[in-house]
Amino acid sequence: MPRAADPRVAVSLIVEHDAWREAVADPLPLLRRAAGAAVSQARRDRRSRSTASPSVAVALIDDRAMRKLNRSFRGKDKPTNVLSFPSGELQDGKRAKLQLGDIAIALGTVKREAKTQGKTVADHLTHLMVHAVLHLLGYDHESDPEAERMEALERKALAALGIADPYRVAP
Repeated sequence: MPRAADPRVAVSLIVEHDAWREAVADPLPLLRRAAGAAVSQARRDRRSRSTASPSVAVALIDDRAMRKLNRSFRGKDKPTNVLSFPSGELQDGKRAKLQLGDIAIALGTVKREAKTQGKTVADHLTHLMVHAVLHLLGYDHESDPEAERMEALERKALAALGIADPYRVAP
């Protein structure tokens, strides 16, 4: 039985750090596919028949801007790879609005992590987008059961996009 196409997710993109275009020539299609795969897995997980087309806003920034965001919103004075900012409250596992929220992703951190993990910047960016969209949909990894559930959804979404398991430990 053929798999239904991933839902369309509207992604508005701001590239605040031009070096992103050197790392990933055209990030918008990649971000859209990643968001669609994440929403699709969340719908399967929740057995949702929703046909709504959600949207997210993404800012591709540098580590300096990310450090400021991380300090302001999480009290951590260092850059991180990705931050997600949900819009509205969850109601029965769904956002009150179709606008899921905002995502910020930092290039320097993403490049360092991709190199350390032996993957391309594009594949790591895809993983982080899937991860962030799942956060916007109410998933978290604060406890072991939550982390296992979220990571399983990430693995499935990435596999659907042809990307290897980011949590597999190399032998």
